[in-house]
Amino acid sequence: MGYALAEQLANSGARVILVSGPVSLKPVHENISLHRVNTAQEMLSVCLALFSQTNGAILAAAVADYRPKSPVGHKIKSKAMNLVLELEPNPDIAAELGKLKKKEQFLAGFALETDNEMANAREKLKKKNFDFIVLNSLNDKGSGFNSDTNKITIIGKNNKTTHFELKSKYDVAHDIVDYLTKIIS
Repeated sequence: MGYALAEQLANSGARVILVSGPVSLKPVHENISLHRVNTAQEMLSVCLALFSQTNGAILAAAVADYRPKSPVGHKIKSKAMNLVLELEPNPDIAAELGKLKKKEQFLAGFALETDNEMANAREKLKKKNFDFIVLNSLNDKGSGFNSDTNKITIIGKNNKTTHFELKSKYDVAHDIVDYLTKIIS
């Protein structure tokens, strides 16, 4: 979804900074500057360094909420029968950028929800200081991960909702960019 958004923004004339985790995708538009990262901490660091130089950000990465507390760089042999995996929180990139957001910047994010979808998305909208949030549900067939399609609802700061039908992620990105264009005009 992030790559589709970057392409749509670039096609509409924006200079785009794309911060991406480890994926096999590559941007094709010349107005996209790619910054690859491997961890949530790296993503936070790059986003914090670049955010003040931008008009805003759309946060589409599905960063895990937790990471292993003590990662190992080798194979764990199967002779250990019971393993305990201790987790610690990853940084909340959206919340950190929300604290730094200036009046003239926009900030948008995504909410992938399975329960109390609208209520959870609205809470995240306020908590993260977003101008709008894109809600997608794992309950909708063809939405979310491992699919070339998505079905979204955009919720604005005014709590107005705009529902969209299932369509390609490229077309969904077009809808999001159109929405963004309207609110910053």
